[in-house]
Amino acid sequence: MTDTTRTEPTGPAKRTTRDLTRAAVSGWLGTAMEFMDFQLYSLAAAIVFNKIFFPDVSPAIGLIAAMATYGVGYVARLAGAVYFGRMGDRIGRKKVLYLTILLMGASTTLIGALPTYATIGILAPILLVVLRLIQGFGAGAEIAGATVMLAEYAPAKRRGLVSSLVSLGTNSGTLAASGLWAILLAVLSEEQLLSWGWRLPFLLSFALMIFAVWLRRNLKESPVFEERADVVDGVAMSRTEVESAVAEAASETKQAGVLEAGIRQRKGKAFFLALGLRFGQAGNSGLIQTFLVGYIATNLDAGRAVPTDAILYGSLLGFVTVPLVGLLGDRFGRRPMYIALTLLTMVLAFPMMLLVTSGNTSALMLGMVLGLNLGVLGLFSLESVTMAELFGSRTRFTQLALSKEIGGILATAIGPVIAASLTAVTGSWWPIAAMLVVYSLITLVSAFLAPETRGRDLVRLEDAV
Repeated sequence: MTDTTRTEPTGPAKRTTRDLTRAAVSGWLGTAMEFMDFQLYSLAAAIVFNKIFFPDVSPAIGLIAAMATYGVGYVARLAGAVYFGRMGDRIGRKKVLYLTILLMGASTTLIGALPTYATIGILAPILLVVLRLIQGFGAGAEIAGATVMLAEYAPAKRRGLVSSLVSLGTNSGTLAASGLWAILLAVLSEEQLLSWGWRLPFLLSFALMIFAVWLRRNLKESPVFEERADVVDGVAMSRTEVESAVAEAASETKQAGVLEAGIRQRKGKAFFLALGLRFGQAGNSGLIQTFLVGYIATNLDAGRAVPTDAILYGSLLGFVTVPLVGLLGDRFGRRPMYIALTLLTMVLAFPMMLLVTSGNTSALMLGMVLGLNLGVLGLFSLESVTMAELFGSRTRFTQLALSKEIGGILATAIGPVIAASLTAVTGSWWPIAAMLVVYSLITLVSAFLAPETRGRDLVRLEDAV
């Protein structure tokens, strides 16, 4: 019979500043790769994939097919969140993060090596969908895993600031992918772009993958995972094993209580609170970064470069906003910062849209930059640490991954469709502002109902509520 008993922890697992730096760079780089991969693909799907993988249909149908292959990645993300989330809670964060970065990087590189429709026919788009599914499968747990790892590595007093580096990865990846495509479009002719130029961004990601894989191979396991009362020899005990250990440790009241708390608590409250916190950030992102860009270009007679430039400037400002919000969250707490940011977003939603629709380019950019930093990036910075603190260490990876993916799919996928329908029916911009208010209100209510998690002991097996 396997010995499932465990002695009391002797203190926090020791990690040096170098270990923390390696974990921080690893988390930032992995998230940057995830967002770069997806941005590379989304831009390629909009610019060239309809011509090289779906050439035998009308341009409109080809674009729809290309975007559909983009969408299947989000289905795979949910499956990856479940599979890798459970694995990460069972055998450790490090091993899973190594697998996710390998899957994402390899599939992205192979997309750049795919034969086109002209070479192998219908097999080309089929292979594209397969690689897209693999890419999404790995990405479904990447940002959750990086968030968990950084939060569990960080000193309690600086957890918000350190965890915010995951959020900075989103800016880095988006800017890198956009920059690569901007260079290609500027220097290559359309013929060069369609024949070989489109492959370069995907193939260049191979070098980044090699560095990321090397970094994670040399990364130490999360100290919190090693400290868990239910982990024996690097593997978490099953529920049956925990119950057996509780019975055997009946005389050791504290040890038995720690183990029992991790399995007896009814799950659900923390998950739905996290889903609510995620909903505002993801919903606002879908409206500002996706729908509003198209709305401005189509309905406001502004050049297509204007809204994309606004997103670029807003993302650059985010390199200040994200760590600042993380730092303020460490100073004043997660709940006060959530309440302040959501209230500001709600109050400024209509004035922001008045700026966007004013007809003045500078006012338009100011409105979008404000909306992006308050309602999206600022909330993302808080989300990176708060959701990790809400969950107990026994199921933290799984619950965090699922709440991120489900909240993202619901809010980001449905929001732009509803916004498009409402603006078409009303012929006005006010539904966009109203939806920003509603999304932010959901997060505001969740923040009011959630406990303050700043400084929480992340080794605890049970959720914060």
